[in-house]
Parts: sequence; C-alpha cells; structure tokens
Amino acid sequence: MRRLVAFFLAFQCLVAAIAAAQSAPPAPPAAAPDAAVAIPRELTEAGRKAYAESLKVARARIDDKQYAAAIEILDQLTAERPREPQARFLKGLALADSGKTDEAIATYRGIIAEYPELPEPHNNLAVLLAQKGEYELARAELETAIAAAPDYAVAYENLGDIHAQLAAVAYEKAIAHDVRNKTAPVKLKLVREALAPPSATTPPIVAAPPSSAAPAAPSK
Repeated sequence: MRRLVAFFLAFQCLVAAIAAAQSAPPAPPAAAPDAAVAIPRELTEAGRKAYAESLKVARARIDDKQYAAAIEILDQLTAERPREPQARFLKGLALADSGKTDEAIATYRGIIAEYPELPEPHNNLAVLLAQKGEYELARAELETAIAAAPDYAVAYENLGDIHAQLAAVAYEKAIAHDVRNKTAPVKLKLVREALAPPSATTPPIVAAPPSSAAPAAPSK
C-alpha cells in the first residue's frame, strides 16, 4: 500500500470553516459598550500563520526522525487549538513512523470521530490496519474515504491493494483445503508478485501533497 498521506485534501476548506465559526469576537460587556474586545491570539491572522509555521516545524522534525520533539510541538498546538485537527493528524503520522502503531490508530480514530467527512484520516487508518492484517476493517475505511472524496486516487490504489491481499488469503485457503488445486497456486504467485515492494532500483511510490493544502513539507 502507499505510505501514509501527510496533509488533508480538505485542509483549506476545513480551516476556513473553523475560522468562520470561531473568528467572530464576543459582544462587549453591557456595562462598557464602547470598550475594546480583545480577540484571542489564536483567532487572529498572525495566530493562524504561527500555527501553520509550527506545523511545518513539526513536519520537519518527523522527516528528521525526531519524533519526540515533533510530538511535543503537536501536543502544544492541540492544547492551544483543540478544535483544529491538523496537529493531531501529524501526530498520528509521527506515531506511525516511530512504530507506535496502536497509538497512531487511536489518534486517527479520534479524529474520525469528530471529523468523519475528512478522507485522509480514513486512508491513514486503513494503512495501519492493513499492516496489522486487519484487511476487512481497512477496506471499510478506504470505502468511507472514497465516499467522502470520489476523486481520492491514493485511496483507490490502497483499496486495490487490500482486495489483492484478500485475494491472496482466499487463494491460500483454497490451496490448504485442496492440495490438488492447480490454478490457485498460480494465482497466488501472481498476486504476491503484484504486492511485492519495489526493488531497490525503483523509486518508492509517494503520496504527493494536495495542491489545495496549506504550506507543508512534501508528504511521505
């Protein structure tokens, strides 16, 4: 399967919706109608830029395999802006890359519980579930991702890989139950060859960052 994607296709739309919901300052106190109302820094344009820059720094830490440092930054961003999921999304990537698969799965499931309409968390969760051999659950997540974003090419390819894995399992069972079967071994060999990782001379497949994403380092 393709590697985990690093940023949302719906990043800008989500940020705009959250900003619209949060940016209106509260009404002035009745006792002082002409008093200036301070807008929290995290809701200002400068605050949003600072948030985006911190995400870039965290992503650079992940690329450098400084996972603890990245997670520290991302936890701080989440504490400051708990309604925005980007920091949690990157934390899931950091956890997955550092081998903490179960924690990464829990992180993506938490995001999905709040933002089920975003396809990327479903895709990344599917990748992690497939790594654990939970292909049926992975297939369900990818189908949900595609339903949310019908043009999500990465999810389609990952779904194809899941179907191939399920086919391999079925062929193995056919062989186990009928040792005289002549066709299942041939099909199993073809599927395994198709699923084999690229050779050392073949560039790895990467999930390119969506053109609509906020500024970010190249996705993994």
